[in-house]
Amino acid sequence: MSVKYDFTRKVIAITGGASGIGLATAELLASSGALISVADVHAESLAAAASKIEQAGGTVLTRVVNVADSTQVNDWIAATVDKFGKLDGAVNLAGMMGKDMNVHKIEDLEDDDWTAVIGVNLTGVMHCNRAQIRNMNPKGSIVNTASVAGVMGLPMAAAYTASKHGVVGLSRCAAKETGDRGIRVNCLAPGLIDTPMSRKSSEVRGAKRDFSQSIKRFGQPEEVAELIVFLLSDASQYISGTVQLIDGGWMC
Repeated sequence: MSVKYDFTRKVIAITGGASGIGLATAELLASSGALISVADVHAESLAAAASKIEQAGGTVLTRVVNVADSTQVNDWIAATVDKFGKLDGAVNLAGMMGKDMNVHKIEDLEDDDWTAVIGVNLTGVMHCNRAQIRNMNPKGSIVNTASVAGVMGLPMAAAYTASKHGVVGLSRCAAKETGDRGIRVNCLAPGLIDTPMSRKSSEVRGAKRDFSQSIKRFGQPEEVAELIVFLLSDASQYISGTVQLIDGGWMC
């Protein structure tokens, strides 16, 4: 059963919000009174996501955004503030695995795949944090998304792993820099979560490598959403600069 937090009229921006963890988070926030701005690279998914968020009780703005493009990110955040008048929180979930993940070792990596993964997973989060912090209300909260790959070495996933380690470092720097304004920045490190991207990864590497964690199942997007909403809420006001594992005991 969900813990209920009051987000009445709080404005929350979410990347990767048209499916998976992002959509689950948007729906949970909407049910708590938040105003939601959703960015996603998949235009066809945004309309369906908006309908679900509205059904959950939210008012929503949607925008097609490639987070690797700083102009698109800046325009989205500007549109969010223009529509809702402020920004109280942000969740940065947009990411990609890359075509080399679970296929190639470092000696076989292709430059274009490395550049694409770093561009979305790390530079994209920087683009979002930069625009969000510039517009964030005091005592706001930002949740960035790394992975268990951000706290360990994941073989045959060098670009993805490097990008997620980078998100951890970026989040810690942002937390140090914004604390004097009461802005908190935390980082998630999910394990195997039942999302389209995780399912694709599992298909490539084979089921035999799954479930190395102590809880022998995939986590659900709604479970991750609960943690995100807690980190956005006033209940976590003394939590900043952390990496929050939600991995079913993978790293224990």
